[in-house]
Amino acid sequence: MPSNRVVRVRTRQDGVAAVRLREGIAAIREELGVTPDFPPEVEEAAARAAAAPRLPELDRTDLPLVTIDPEGSMDLDQALHIQRDADGYVVHYAIADLHAFVSPGDPVDEESHRRGETLYGADSKIPLHPKVISEDAASLLPDQVRPALLWTIRVDAEGEGTAVHVERALVRSRRRLTYEEAQAALDAGTAEEVLVLLREVGRLRLAREAARGGVSLPLPEQEIDIEGDHWRLELRRQLPVEEWNAQISLLTGFAAASLMVYARVGLLRTLPPPDPRDVQRLHRTARALGIEWPAEQLYPDFIRSLDPALPHHAAMVVACTRLLRGSGYVAFDGEVPEQPLHAALASEYAHVTAPLRRLGDRYAGEICLALCAGTEVPAWVHDRLPGLPATLQGSGQRANRYQRAIVDLVEAGVLGARVGEVFAGVVVDLDEDDPRSGDVTVEEVAVEARVTGATDLPLGSDVRVRLVTADVATRRVAFELVEDAAQA
Repeated sequence: MPSNRVVRVRTRQDGVAAVRLREGIAAIREELGVTPDFPPEVEEAAARAAAAPRLPELDRTDLPLVTIDPEGSMDLDQALHIQRDADGYVVHYAIADLHAFVSPGDPVDEESHRRGETLYGADSKIPLHPKVISEDAASLLPDQVRPALLWTIRVDAEGEGTAVHVERALVRSRRRLTYEEAQAALDAGTAEEVLVLLREVGRLRLAREAARGGVSLPLPEQEIDIEGDHWRLELRRQLPVEEWNAQISLLTGFAAASLMVYARVGLLRTLPPPDPRDVQRLHRTARALGIEWPAEQLYPDFIRSLDPALPHHAAMVVACTRLLRGSGYVAFDGEVPEQPLHAALASEYAHVTAPLRRLGDRYAGEICLALCAGTEVPAWVHDRLPGLPATLQGSGQRANRYQRAIVDLVEAGVLGARVGEVFAGVVVDLDEDDPRSGDVTVEEVAVEARVTGATDLPLGSDVRVRLVTADVATRRVAFELVEDAAQA
């Protein structure tokens, strides 16, 4: 199962299934050595900081900012306002300011370096910072005055960013929206102006992405319903407003990267160009799935042509994740790195918009603040900058293991009572060293899992597969190919 597919719990009850989910998550935490709990000295330091933050002098609480997040989110990093101007648009993007609460070398700072990022999976979260900061004092909750890094980005009528400035300011979000609420208002024609402009700018930015040769994989999320003794998974496609909202975050990341590359100091998120052998393999996968991919069509354009609502196209989207492997971070001071690009975005890019959830964003934000103010980058940033890529790479690997284990747990729970049943599926991948083994997507239960056959598996073909293993304790799901359809 791809580790970058998110699992969210949509319904939560205290029946047998919910208990098994919690027990399974506890086991995963123990295996990986992670915990949502913080040492007492960290909680105490966080509480002191939350009670006495360092607040900026600039007051921009006049901006009618809104937040747009998944339902139930409390760690709100970003608040948005967009307005028109004579040349296009002005985007105001307020990002939670951790500097107001975290001092270099204090217990909260040191613990955040040990954790690296917030870990997510199902209804489980291992936060980067204590909740008194991440879900209260620093979170951009509605009707609360909060310290923030306020990005002001000018965007022309074609959607291209033309100027950027970031400064510390006090802000106040006016409203907290879920993605579903925002999309419903837009669809009904009742949306406030900021959402209408978000749609305009988002669409322009998507067009710029296509022109640039960048691509975003439209991977669906898995949602789990828990009711009594039963688990049920469904695939949830991204709403358009989620894509538009993500484009504002990307816009800010591009602006941050341009500041740092120009000044020759910073922290970039990078991805090497795809291996030509992987692209060739994906061409073979497309042929097997019956999807036309002209030889002259570049892979970003091909991915944009896919419709994840179609099972074979969804399988192709999952297969394309192999092109996005190898992402990492690079720190630099004095010389721009030899490979500064994020290949999927076709540009230099930096993470700066989620400091409540990612350690590196705090450092990149501080660098951009100094560059815009014309001051020296803080010494504490310089001191830890060289070691940050390794820290962030390690935390990213841990996050992938955590999420992958929870996906495996949930899928085993969904299928636990159905061992022996036969399902319709599509073979979406084959092992390079053994074409009798690979992966199958079973749309009925929204699961992708291992499958084996007595002979070579028919890549891209509709098949019948029998569930042979679904073990919650080991988090293992496996199918076998039904060689004779009459046996089904």
